[in-house]
Amino acid sequence: MVLIQNYSIAILLSVTAMICWGSWANTQKMAAKTWRFELFYWDLVIGIFLMSLIAAFTFGSIGSQGRTFIADLNQADISSIIFAMLGGILWNMGNILLVAAIAIAGMAIAFPIGGGIAWILGIVINYVLILISGHSGTERPMVLWIGVIIIILAIVLSGRIYKRISKERKQPSQKGIWLSVLAGLFIAFFYGFVVKSLDPEFVSGGTGNLTPYTGIVFFALGVVISTLIINPIIMRKPIVGEPVAIKLYWKGSMREHSSGVLGGMIWMLGMVVSFMAVGAANPAISYALSNAAPVVAVLWGIFVWKEFKGAPKGTDRLLSIMFICYIIGLVFITYSNA
Repeated sequence: MVLIQNYSIAILLSVTAMICWGSWANTQKMAAKTWRFELFYWDLVIGIFLMSLIAAFTFGSIGSQGRTFIADLNQADISSIIFAMLGGILWNMGNILLVAAIAIAGMAIAFPIGGGIAWILGIVINYVLILISGHSGTERPMVLWIGVIIIILAIVLSGRIYKRISKERKQPSQKGIWLSVLAGLFIAFFYGFVVKSLDPEFVSGGTGNLTPYTGIVFFALGVVISTLIINPIIMRKPIVGEPVAIKLYWKGSMREHSSGVLGGMIWMLGMVVSFMAVGAANPAISYALSNAAPVVAVLWGIFVWKEFKGAPKGTDRLLSIMFICYIIGLVFITYSNA
């Protein structure tokens, strides 16, 4: 299999993951005019599982490091498999809420709040897991935590901006914020569970026996299984709008279906390159950089989807401060282990 040992390349891959995780929701925005997010989600999950298999049978099966994907499957233990699948279930519960929040509040708000909370809690959780395993969390812990505090400020600003816009447009503000917060709380824990499923030979903090590529496949399987349970419930008791009949899924156009599949493949590509880098960058740093997705999502929301067109006076200034905080926090986190 292919794993990265060079820190600089690992940082580059983590930034690639950040771009993927901050961009996949564009496919939802493209489909949203004619396609409910509950229907979009079925295709998103198909794309996630498909890309996990592609990665396992390519990068996970070539190269001279570790075991191939098939060899790893043959020696996988049940506890490692369960941890990876639990990671998939937790992420999926959070992501469904995030997709709903995007439908209500837009990318430039839902991502900074939900993604930002997941970002901060995930850094803390993965940092603690590394310390428990006896490794060093980072070379400059003070620099890391200064970055975390700056990002918390950006999250607070995101909520303030959304309340201003909702008040101006006479839209209910609380649902979008609370969905984003709940999404962040679920997503924050998924990375640590997947890391725990991995062989410590390949990643500090791991206690299981899977290679990263096998762990990703079982993560995706957890996403598939939980979607089969959760999404039908949400379709009958929707978070937003009227109930959705499953028969509508089969009436979707090729464009609508392909948008979801593409979105899932983009997200999972981010997951793959993030775990390719996790050995060299360590889980806390890799997670921190990969989950800087709100920085990317804010840019899409502002400049492509024009989500703040007609916003109250002073919103541009708050947006600028929020974005600068995210960038500064990102720089501090990167430098903390350089």
